[in-house]
Amino acid sequence: MKLSTKKEIAQIKSIFIEHYQNAKTELSYKNIYELLVCVMLSAQCTDKRVNIITPALFENYPDINALANANLESLKLLIQSCSFFNNKAKNLIAMAKSVSDNFQGEIPLDETKLMSLAGVGQKTAHVVMIEYENANFMAVDTHVFRTSHRLGLSAAKTPEKTELDLVAAFKDDLHILHQGMVLFGRYICKAKNPKCNECFLTEFCKSKNGFKVK
Repeated sequence: MKLSTKKEIAQIKSIFIEHYQNAKTELSYKNIYELLVCVMLSAQCTDKRVNIITPALFENYPDINALANANLESLKLLIQSCSFFNNKAKNLIAMAKSVSDNFQGEIPLDETKLMSLAGVGQKTAHVVMIEYENANFMAVDTHVFRTSHRLGLSAAKTPEKTELDLVAAFKDDLHILHQGMVLFGRYICKAKNPKCNECFLTEFCKSKNGFKVK
């Protein structure tokens, strides 16, 4: 696979920023608590599905304290249409208890502290801070991974190594680029039947030459 040149990377970066300057997550939330819960639920689950689940969830558990004291089985019922709901329910309660016990009930906007919470890995922490703080982080989901490889921005085999490649390539404005790459991968550079006729990055696409990423 041929990787993009520095000149091409600079052009790709500029075009993404032009198209997605004001891009935000499609998850519906009102505050940092709701955002963190939404992002935790969204792992291997669509934003659309999460947005269907969360109104009843937040009505029953409107804040960290309520979630920390949630009944596990009741919580499972509220999120059972979400993938891996059993583990997610356990992690949500454990996360809320940790926030209550260790951070005075305030969700910390710090990468290391966020990652100390149950169910919060690096990607989740980065997504939360990108969305809420415009932090200069990159997070690699399936859409970013696919887009990165089709555009020759990375040939890495894992999301973690792909993230390192993207950070090294782009360096700054990462919050805009992350949001843009998610939306680009979700609606244009799709896994199946990508909308190449609507793509504004066709000249940089490497998949035309036989490289395919699902």
